[in-house]
Amino acid sequence: MVGGGGMVKDLGSKEELDRVLRGGGTVILHFWATWCEASKQMDQLFAHLSTDFPHALFFRVEAEEQPEISEEYSVSVVPYFVFCKDGKTVDTLDGANPSNLANKIAKLAGSIDRADSAAPASLGMAAGPAVLETVKEISKENGSSQTRNSSSNHTEALDKHLQQLVNSHPVFLFMKGSPEQPKCGFSQKVVNILKDEGVEFGSFDILTDNEVREGMKKFSNWPTFPQLYCKGELLGGCDIAVAMHESGELKEVFKDHGILPLSKTADVTLSVDLTDKGGATSDASGLSSALASRLASLINSSSVMLFMEGKPNEPQCLYSRKVVEILQHEKVKFESFDILTDDEVRKGLKVFSNWSSYPQLYIKGRLIGGSVIVLEMQKSGELNKLLAEKVTLEDRLRSLISASEVMLFMKGTPDDPRCGFSRKVVDALRKEGVSFGHFDILTDDEVRQGLKTFSNWPTYPQLYYKGEFIGGCDILLEMQEGGELKYALSE
Repeated sequence: MVGGGGMVKDLGSKEELDRVLRGGGTVILHFWATWCEASKQMDQLFAHLSTDFPHALFFRVEAEEQPEISEEYSVSVVPYFVFCKDGKTVDTLDGANPSNLANKIAKLAGSIDRADSAAPASLGMAAGPAVLETVKEISKENGSSQTRNSSSNHTEALDKHLQQLVNSHPVFLFMKGSPEQPKCGFSQKVVNILKDEGVEFGSFDILTDNEVREGMKKFSNWPTFPQLYCKGELLGGCDIAVAMHESGELKEVFKDHGILPLSKTADVTLSVDLTDKGGATSDASGLSSALASRLASLINSSSVMLFMEGKPNEPQCLYSRKVVEILQHEKVKFESFDILTDDEVRKGLKVFSNWSSYPQLYIKGRLIGGSVIVLEMQKSGELNKLLAEKVTLEDRLRSLISASEVMLFMKGTPDDPRCGFSRKVVDALRKEGVSFGHFDILTDDEVRQGLKTFSNWPTYPQLYYKGEFIGGCDILLEMQEGGELKYALSE
């Protein structure tokens, strides 16, 4: 079989790996890097073990040259081993640990039939004499990259240097080689994409500085190169850059950040058609009152609110997935909104928040930022501290009430009222030409019950003006008949 019978084969693509896994059986992957001495040493052991277990398939994957495969298995250190059985991942191992590697392979592939095996107990029956000799050599040289890497301090000075590099140009590329002479095919592809987009960009050759090379992997939480940044935020590696370029999303991201093709010198302003039915412009942002209040209501619909591409169980972009993973790791209860399902919200929120990309994370109604900021806050412990601060129901209600100058709590929405009283109030406000925000109390029982106590009013709808309670359906209709409603809502 391919890769078996004592032979370690280099994997050339994700497609090749998929074919191998579909074939079933036992498959072991060794993720390595040319610059890592421990990888080379462990590869000797890997080769010996492939001879001892001829019925398993042994494959070598150069982590930085195969970013799609590395991302698939969340590889962040080398050496790194993945153990697969019948197409499924059953175990992993990071670092140079000869005993663990031999034991895991023996457990997965079955003991070898060797009467003369003199393997020590720590290696079970997995290692023959040649393997033991390799283990001794590795031990002599203290070849554990995991120990060396984990013991090296990711200093504040290095972080500052990396941040300065990232921020040195609106578009910045960490690559192998230079734009004029790329040293790998993936770097070449991203350079070509940026040239095709026509944008000016800075670059850093990570082959010239190993400290920057290793530091950026931790800084960005991204194990491979190239790495493309826009206005200080990681966009991704080669595959993501290619996909964004082909879909037109990369051009949109650059435009949103005010990065224009070099051939274009005219200023570009964000053009968003956000006129709402009967809604007057409320502020300098150009958003209608109704849309602004809708966005505020969405933001405040949960103490932790994530606007993302896709859903938490099915993110549609890498950055959204990263923030979801962070929140899940912190065991945070959060709500989300898929901006791909509502173009009005997608465009409007960029203006409302003055933040031009997604995801956007809000905590207690306050914008925290995108994936890079959230990641940095998690690393520093600031995110956990902020999440631990409790928000009261009263604070949440006050924030919702203040979401719009005229705010209606109703059953359903203005375009689809779910009770006759709510419909009557909507009709009255529209007849008077009043722009208003709204909140559907059927979507949140906590708000529904809490507001009754807060306002000391037991029914819905409820109308507020500048944070003050005006009344329910009967009062509002009486005010309209007496000509007082429009006047009261414009003082």
